[in-house]
Amino acid sequence: MTCRPAVALAVSVALLGACAHPPPTTVPALLERVMPTPVLMLGEQHDAPEHQALQRDVVLSLGARGQLGALVMEMAEQGRQTTGLPADASETRVRDALNWTDDATTGWPWANYGPVVMAAVRAGAPVLGGNLPRSQMRAAMGNTALEDRIGSTALQEQREGIRSGHCDMLPEGQIAPMARIQLARDDAMARTTVQAVERAGPGKTVVLVAGNGHVRRDLGVPLYLPKTLAHRVVMAQAGVPMSSAPADAVWLTPAQPPRDHCADLRQQFKR
Repeated sequence: MTCRPAVALAVSVALLGACAHPPPTTVPALLERVMPTPVLMLGEQHDAPEHQALQRDVVLSLGARGQLGALVMEMAEQGRQTTGLPADASETRVRDALNWTDDATTGWPWANYGPVVMAAVRAGAPVLGGNLPRSQMRAAMGNTALEDRIGSTALQEQREGIRSGHCDMLPEGQIAPMARIQLARDDAMARTTVQAVERAGPGKTVVLVAGNGHVRRDLGVPLYLPKTLAHRVVMAQAGVPMSSAPADAVWLTPAQPPRDHCADLRQQFKR
């Protein structure tokens, strides 16, 4: 089903299945399609500012309804959280609590994600880091047990994603260990989300913000959630949509300016 909202610069919402109802035209209408749910995953392309605007608007809407239980962010490490901070906490206090810096080691500009984080704080909901801590990455690379958590098809696709995402520049021996880091990240975000749901209680929604690869039903965090935990997935995509997105809804935005990702990566490898 292809449905068309007009919020910010979004040009359409494509919902899976038959489009039997009039298309939603606002974020509240989108939420009406995917709510109620204890877990709402919002996937993004990290370089699309319209996707971060969607996240902010969704959090603002849930906060205004009193439904926001917590916000889990891929962009902060597991264990970092704003729990205990007042709703009027300054951005400096919030960033300190999340250990959020704009240096090159993180790659998550506060200017992009600060609005969604602060929307949750102002709504009185905790913001929780969900990503695997950097200190645990080396151990994850050698943890073959992570591969037993998902099927062989998903595992192979994760490995192919690492290979193509690095423009076929990685030595073959690094593909499997790097894929395990992705699996460990999904597991970490899933565990953080489950804990947030338990603390939030019934009637609340925990929002997870992460890259599209992490929220995919067939590859990411959903594979690590308890079978009894209901959840919905919205994937935001810039430009041409996937022919069959593994999500409950797809939020389409205009294409981003062309960029040679592989050229950028080659420069990094040279340095």
